[in-house]
Amino acid sequence: MQIDPQAFEQYRHSPNDKTTLLRLILGTVIVVIAWTGATLITVSAGAYFHAVQLANSGEAVNSNVMTSFMTSPAGILTALMSFAGIWLGVWIVMRWIHRERIAALFGNSRRISRDAFIKGFVAVVITSLVSEVLLYLLRPEIARGSISIGSWLLFLIPIGLLTFVQTSSEELLFRGYLPRGLAKLFKSPIIWGAVPLVVFTSLHWSPTTGPAMNLAGLGAIGAFAIVLMVLVYATGNLGAAFGAHLGNNLFGFLLISHQESYNAFALFTAAPLEGPGWGSTDALLVTAIGIIASALTLLLLVHPLSFLRVEADLPHAAVQGS
Repeated sequence: MQIDPQAFEQYRHSPNDKTTLLRLILGTVIVVIAWTGATLITVSAGAYFHAVQLANSGEAVNSNVMTSFMTSPAGILTALMSFAGIWLGVWIVMRWIHRERIAALFGNSRRISRDAFIKGFVAVVITSLVSEVLLYLLRPEIARGSISIGSWLLFLIPIGLLTFVQTSSEELLFRGYLPRGLAKLFKSPIIWGAVPLVVFTSLHWSPTTGPAMNLAGLGAIGAFAIVLMVLVYATGNLGAAFGAHLGNNLFGFLLISHQESYNAFALFTAAPLEGPGWGSTDALLVTAIGIIASALTLLLLVHPLSFLRVEADLPHAAVQGS
C-alpha cells in the first residue's frame, strides 16, 4: 500500500517567501504566548468564580480550590475553551508574520474537507470501540458514570463544540502550521514530521500518573499522532486529522472515560490509566492496544479497498485535468 506524495508536495510548497526559519520560530513563540495567556485568563477567572460559589454556599475554600475546579464540569469546559488561544495565536501569526490567510493551513483547497472530516471521525469511533473491548479484556472494570442521561444530552452540544475547539487547535498547530512551515524549509520528514510529533506527544505527560503507564500513554498518543500526520501527508488537507482527533477525544469525554479528571460527562467510566493496579506488563499491553487501534484507523482511511478511504486534496490538478 503506497501513498501518493503529490498532495503533500503541493501543500508544502504553498507557503510564500515570508516563511523563513526565523519567522517560524517567532510565530511559534507568539502562538505559545497566546495559548498560555488564554489558559491563565480563563482558568483563573473560572477558579475565582468557583471559589466565590463555594463561599456563598457555605463550603470551606482552601488551597485545593483549583484542583476541585479543574475536575468539575465547569473546569473541564473552561480547560477546553482555553485552547481557543491557539486559534487566536495562529491567526495573528499567519496574518502579521507570514502575510497569509489562516485558510492556507487548512489544505490545498484552502478549506477543511468535509468528506475527510466525517470519514476520519467515523473511523476513530470504530477503532475506539475495538480498543475498548481489548482494554476491557485486560481489566474488566466498567461502571455507569455519575452524569444523568438528561444532563448528558444537555451538555452534548457544548462539549462537542468545545472539544472541537481543543482538537482542531492542536491539529492546526501540530499538523498544519509547524509541519507545513518546516516542510517548506526542510525536505527531511525527520524534521517536519518528527519535531512536531515529539513536542505534541511530550505535552501529554501526566505528573499524576506512574512512569510505566505514562510511557504507555505517550506511546499510544505518539502512534495516533503519526497516523494524523500521515493523513495530512496523504491528503494535503487537515480534514481527516480534524475528524479523527475529534472522534478520539469525544469518545473519551462522552462515552467511556479512562481519566478520573475528565470523566464528569462520560456515560461510563473504566479503569483510570492514572490509577493504581497497573503493572509493567499492563503498560506494554496498553501501548500495543493503542498502536493496533491507530494502525486500524490508518487502514480504514487510506487502504484502496476501504469504504472510508479519504481522497487527496488536489484542486489544481482537478482544474488542469478538466
